[in-house]
Amino acid sequence: MERGKMAEAESLETAAEHERILREIESTDTACIGPTLRSVYDGEEHGRFMEKLETRIRNHDREIEKMCNFHYQGFVDSITELLKVRGEAQKLKNQVTDTNRKLQHEGKELVIAMEELKQCRLQQRNISATVDKLMLCLPVLEMYSKLRDQMKTKRHYPALKTLEHLEHTYLPQVSHYRFCKVMVDNIPKLREEIKDVSMSDLKDFLESIRKHSDKIGETAMKQAQQQRNLDNIVLQQPRIGSKRKSKKDTYIIFDTEIESTSPKSEQDSGILDVEDEEDDEEVPGAQDLVDFSPVYRCLHIYSVLGARETFENYYRKQRRKQARLVLQPPSNMHETLDGYRKYFNQIVGFFVVEDHILHTTQGLVNRAYIDELWEMALSKTIAALRTHSSYCSDPNLVLDLKNLIVLFADTLQVYGFPVNQLFDMLLEIRDQYSETLLKKWAGIFRNILDSDNYSPIPVTSEEVYKKVVGQFPFQDIELEKQPFPKKFPFSEFVPKVYNQIKEFIYACLKFSEDLHLSSTEVDDMIRKSTNLLLTRTLSNSLQNVIKRKNIGLTELVQIIINTTHLEKSCKYLEEFITNITNVLPETVHTTKLYGTTTFKDARHAAEEEIYTNLNQKIDQFLQLADYDWMTGDLDNKASDYLVDLIAFLRSTFAVFTHLPGKVAQTACMSACKHLATSLMQLLLEAEVRQLTLGALQQFNLDVRECEQFARSGPVPGFQEDTLQLAFIDLRQLLDLFIQWDWSTYLADYGQPNCKYLRVNPVTALTLLEKMKDTSRKNNMFAQFRKNERDKQKLIDTVAKQLRGLISSHHS
Repeated sequence: MERGKMAEAESLETAAEHERILREIESTDTACIGPTLRSVYDGEEHGRFMEKLETRIRNHDREIEKMCNFHYQGFVDSITELLKVRGEAQKLKNQVTDTNRKLQHEGKELVIAMEELKQCRLQQRNISATVDKLMLCLPVLEMYSKLRDQMKTKRHYPALKTLEHLEHTYLPQVSHYRFCKVMVDNIPKLREEIKDVSMSDLKDFLESIRKHSDKIGETAMKQAQQQRNLDNIVLQQPRIGSKRKSKKDTYIIFDTEIESTSPKSEQDSGILDVEDEEDDEEVPGAQDLVDFSPVYRCLHIYSVLGARETFENYYRKQRRKQARLVLQPPSNMHETLDGYRKYFNQIVGFFVVEDHILHTTQGLVNRAYIDELWEMALSKTIAALRTHSSYCSDPNLVLDLKNLIVLFADTLQVYGFPVNQLFDMLLEIRDQYSETLLKKWAGIFRNILDSDNYSPIPVTSEEVYKKVVGQFPFQDIELEKQPFPKKFPFSEFVPKVYNQIKEFIYACLKFSEDLHLSSTEVDDMIRKSTNLLLTRTLSNSLQNVIKRKNIGLTELVQIIINTTHLEKSCKYLEEFITNITNVLPETVHTTKLYGTTTFKDARHAAEEEIYTNLNQKIDQFLQLADYDWMTGDLDNKASDYLVDLIAFLRSTFAVFTHLPGKVAQTACMSACKHLATSLMQLLLEAEVRQLTLGALQQFNLDVRECEQFARSGPVPGFQEDTLQLAFIDLRQLLDLFIQWDWSTYLADYGQPNCKYLRVNPVTALTLLEKMKDTSRKNNMFAQFRKNERDKQKLIDTVAKQLRGLISSHHS
């Protein structure tokens, strides 16, 4: 029962479940029916469920049938209508198909056009995108093209700027393109190329500057010369209200543009064409000849590239090398002025360029570097000038060299370089110049003295007289009163020598110009040089003439007269120097001219030469003396040689009328003394071993002739017997022997007023011995004649007494 109840309960439960499943199937979407059916198949009541399902289907079919039956007529109507619609639809379909066919046929071209339009729109869109991209890339390409053009035209600094813009501004915008990557990779190479090319331009510039430094320097020195000439004109003709520019403002017309867009200026690396500029009235500025743009470009390029220090070191190193080359003088520089000029032009050109670089760049060169170079240049230049100027023997070349050095110094001083050492060196060259002048004037004086006729200058007209007086300061009232023709007392070498001394002073003055010396220093220099000319050069020339072997007494007399007049002219030379230097001779420390001493010394030398010459002439006449010392005969007249000698002396002393009285008297006295001494030596010479009284008497006649000449007063100014005293020794000696007055001599010997005071016992004994030997040898029979024997004894006695006097005198 219970089992039945339980089965009944389970059957109800199953039925309920199946009902639920059926409802769920009916109400659930077919997509989700799977789990429901699965639950049926998972259960054990599958058959019962199928039965219920069949039952439910039949129920639904009956309901559908009922519904269909209810709606059948409507359905039939609908089918009928549908069939009608179907026919109409078929017609419509046919019409649509026909219309479609027509439309397809008619729209085929439109489709083609639409396809073309589509492609065109696509292309247009692509073109627009391409244009946009190209507009983005075009500036890059334009900049790159511009860069290439700038590189091609060697505008390297603008190219570097373009490269910076390209790298930092344009390329980042199109960095994803391959060509941009190529450009980016090429930028370092372009920088190096710019760097190398700019350095190459700099090297070309440096080489060009080195080659053309002399042209730059020549132009700068021409400017300095023009400015100096202008200054001289302004000083001579001062203009009211005129304003002088500074020399540097006048000289320098710099082209300070660092960068030029002109292809020509970019390509130039040094000197511009100035061949036709020498014909212009104005000399172009030294810096106008130079295009400095390579330096500026290279400096800026290296600065931008961060290698400025490298560039500065390279530039300074190269310029130092060039400075050493410029400062190396050619070996033959001293031969011509052009050698010195070219040397100076190169140095000036070098430092003009450096000065311009100093003032137009910031830090490429500095003042310390310039000063260092200048110190080196100054020392080397001075050493070279000292060496080469020492070879120069032409004073004109030395003077031209001095003017060139002054111009060189003035030019560099304009640019701010200290040149005091150059002027100090010019003072050294001044001494050398003085030496060369002295050598030149030595030749001039030698030619004047050699070509002179040593005769008074004849004057035949007033014109000639004034000409001579105009050349030499001479005044003589008595000579002016004399009628023409007349003669100046001096010969032609007096005005010539005087004028040459003035020319020498002018030459000295020329060297002192532009040396920035005071008037006192110039005056002192001229006076010292003139003193050297007088005391050394002219004095030596006069001495050489005076000492010549073939010089005659007439020439010597004329030299004495000439030097007397030149001595008087020294005061006019003093005035001449004072006038050209404006330094009064009374000024403290003023050097005095030694001309008076020079001419006095020359005159004294000429006087001594006259004395010597006279004595030599006397000796020449005495060599003609031919005494027969053994003769016993007397001619009762003086010897012929002596007569000729006296005649020569008379004619000679007649020429001495223009000499100062003391000179003529001294010459006459010297000649007489030398004649007396020579006659005494002739009498006492050892070769005359024997002489007779007759020969002694003949000799006495000659001495009397000499005494007669002395008494005749050949030269005025002597007191009565002064000239005769020259022969007093001979006279007393001859009187002693001829008069045989030994008793008086021996008795009065040693007394101040004795008759034979001038007779030396040694001389008397020497002559007595010669007469004693003669008595012994020539009188073979003297012992047989009493007088002869007595005379011989007397000679022996006198000789013995004389020896006693001599021995007592020595003791």
